[in-house]
Amino acid sequence: MTNKKEEMDRTIKEKLAPKKFIKNPINGTKFTLLISSAKGGVGKSTIAVNLAFALQNLGMKVGILDADVYGPSLPKLINLNKKPESKDGKAMLPLEKYDAQCMSMGFLVEEQTPMIWRGPMVISALKTMTQKVLWKDRDVIVIDMPPGTGDTQLTFAQEVKIDGAIIVSTPQDLALLDVKRGIQMFDKTGVKIFGLIDNMSFFKGDDGKEYKIFGEGGVEKTAKEFNKNFLGKIPLNEDLRNSADKGDPLTHSDPDHEVSKIFINIAEKIKQAFQ
Repeated sequence: MTNKKEEMDRTIKEKLAPKKFIKNPINGTKFTLLISSAKGGVGKSTIAVNLAFALQNLGMKVGILDADVYGPSLPKLINLNKKPESKDGKAMLPLEKYDAQCMSMGFLVEEQTPMIWRGPMVISALKTMTQKVLWKDRDVIVIDMPPGTGDTQLTFAQEVKIDGAIIVSTPQDLALLDVKRGIQMFDKTGVKIFGLIDNMSFFKGDDGKEYKIFGEGGVEKTAKEFNKNFLGKIPLNEDLRNSADKGDPLTHSDPDHEVSKIFINIAEKIKQAFQ
């Protein structure tokens, strides 16, 4: 009777024990970088692609993975709308644009097709894009994450070897409420946060004055609150917006632009953090 009780106790403990996840690297790359924000509408996708090409300007071979299954932005941001090829029917070849390797759910479905999927289907799609894409000879894969702290975030945090994450936010209090949840999620799942970026930080008028449309100092204050690095401020800028609409990111089309130089400065900090 005692042996049966001990066996039952051991079985119960095993079932209640925290699940251990095996974090697999993305084959074909040295480093994996998440660009994230628990808040939507903060310009995260524009930040992701411009940081990718800023890293490219620093001599790194980059890949860009658009992990937003429901609202993929990469096809528009780099003006690319082709279907990936598969030589064996199992693994896909990433598309290439501007010397970057790219993958997005937006390449696999028509532009107007809504993704009406439940969580398990999303997780399956993400595993396909991380495990069955033949990334080749990349120094870094930059992953544009969707908003929230749900299935996508947990899949990457628990099952993919992530070298670091960048948190993007506008400085307004409403955005920072969600951002703080995102920071705590990464801390709890053991994902290192390289730092925070203040996006849409200000608008510089023709008079040269900086207008703080969404408030001031909130992102830097949050970085200090959670003991994270503050990486820099990206302004609201018409050239940055136009380049995104044209599908040629500013850091690629005009690396000497004043905003591109801000991105490159941030990219230098990220590259150093990989060492």
